Formats: sequence, C-alpha cells, structure tokens
Amino acid sequence: MRQVVVAVFPGVQALDVSGPLDVFSEANAFVAADAGYVASVAGEGAEPVRASNGQRLLSDIAFEDETARFDIALVAGGPALPTQAVQPALIAWLKAVAARAPRYGSICTGAFALGAAGLLAARTVTTHWQWSALLARRFPDARVEADRIHCRDGPLITSAGVTAGIDLALALVAEDHGADVARAVAKRLVVFAQRQGGQSQFSPYLAAVRDADDPMAKVQAHVMANLQGDLSVAALAEAAGMSGRSFARGFGAWAQTTPREFVERARIDAARHVLESTAMPLKTVAFDCGFASADRMRLAFVRRLGVSPATYRSRFRGLPESSED
Repeated sequence: MRQVVVAVFPGVQALDVSGPLDVFSEANAFVAADAGYVASVAGEGAEPVRASNGQRLLSDIAFEDETARFDIALVAGGPALPTQAVQPALIAWLKAVAARAPRYGSICTGAFALGAAGLLAARTVTTHWQWSALLARRFPDARVEADRIHCRDGPLITSAGVTAGIDLALALVAEDHGADVARAVAKRLVVFAQRQGGQSQFSPYLAAVRDADDPMAKVQAHVMANLQGDLSVAALAEAAGMSGRSFARGFGAWAQTTPREFVERARIDAARHVLESTAMPLKTVAFDCGFASADRMRLAFVRRLGVSPATYRSRFRGLPESSED
C-alpha cells in the first residue's frame, strides 16, 4: 500500500485536502487490495486546525513524528498562505519528507510553503493563477509556469489552484495504475480525467469587466479586436492614450504580466476557442489568431500549455490525434 499524506495548518483550504485524498481513496476500489493507497493528514501537534471555510481538521500524524514514511507527501494551500509566515514546524517537516519521499509537492498555494523550505530552486512549478506572479518574484530561482494545471519536475509535483489538486492526484493515480484506473476514478467523482489547456481564469476573455473609459480597458478591447495587427508596446500605449513609460507602469500593475505575454496569452486563448469549436486547419487558425505561422503557434502552445495545438484539439474534442503537428 502506498502511503499518502497531506500537510495542514490553520487557515488551510479544505478542498485542497479533501479533493486529492478522495481521489486516492476512490482509486482503492479499482486496484488490488495491496496496491492501493493509505491516506492521512499531518499537522503540528494533536489539536485540530480550523480551515479557511471554518471546518475543523484533525491530524493523524504530527509533524514531529520522525518515524513516518510516505510515498507521496503533499502540502495543501490556503487563501492567506502567500501573505503570511509559514509555520516553522511545517518548513522543517517539508525539508524532512523531501529528503525521503519518492514524490512530494504542493497543492495550490502550498507552493509558497515549499519555497519557504528551499525546495523550489531550479524547479519548474505552478500555483494558483492569482498568486503565480508573486511566487515568481519571491522565489526567482524557480521557473513558475502560470498556466499549467499541474507540473512534474523530478520528484517535485505542484498543482494550480484548488480543484487542480484533483487533477494532480488523478495524474499520480494514472502514473501508478494506468490511465484506465484514473478515468474510472474521475467518472466516479464526476470530474474530467484530464483537463486540457491551462488555468482558464487566466483567459483575457474571462477577465473582469472594466470601466470602458479606463485606459487598460481600451487596451484589452484593442488586443481582442486586433489579434492579427500591430500589438507592439508602442501600439498598445497609443490605444490607451498614454506615453510608453506610463503605459508600461500601469499595465504591469493591472495585468501582473508584460504586454508581450498578455498578447501571446490572448492569441493562445483565441486559438483555443477555435480549436475547441471548429475543424479549421492549423495554418488558418494560426493566421486568424495573429501567429506568424503554425510552427510559432505550436511553440507558444507547448510553452504555455504543455501540449501542441493538434493534441489540444484531439483531446478536447475526443478525436484521434491529428498528423497536422
């Protein structure tokens, strides 16, 4: 039996804990009795902790227990974790389990706890889309992939926001027992076995509605209406009615990214929409969405989403993979 543990702390996000643990628990129904998972919760001391939703969680294992051994060790996230000090006991526990667990990592903002423990240096990681820019600034030695649902870098595993912990757990079940078991678990839980693309909240199409007179609203509208046109910084500043310097400051504060990255994400999201809803050739999709070529679109997809456009389309629509790649 594989030993799985999720670390908790005051203010933890309850779904970061229960979602992945439910995946591992459900998997036991589809595998041999001696090949499943034993799930537990670790925390400081014996007292329950109160989650951010008010729920009280009781730990099975104390951080101080040096005899416990785990096959998969995860730290959950919490809404306040990016802006609060991480428990010294949790930091010490993470350092200890990272040295002896074959797979360890985080769910959602738990990546900040990994960073505090010095476990993100030179690693590719992800976290909740809202906090990815802060994670990158605070731990500049890490390679933060803001739009990934989950990442694997050697023994280190990290997931995006909240329910993405379920995706991460399903990926680990597939790694241990095959895709058929993971799909069976996903069906039982009524979730996607493998979500495609990235954290959809990043999509400019889903951005909050802004005051139409706001310069940044004008930029957003201009980008969406001119994906094939000139979207240089100078052109965007002109659309906003601002100087280049003022535009650069204002845009960074609003979007938490550079104009170039915002434009690329807008083009990727436009392409995703077309790939999901049409059979349009990749070359045409690339042209219509502002990429210079299908090759450039493919490189952007792989860099941002971890899949090629053809693979994205085939998996999203349940079709055989295209040879267009």
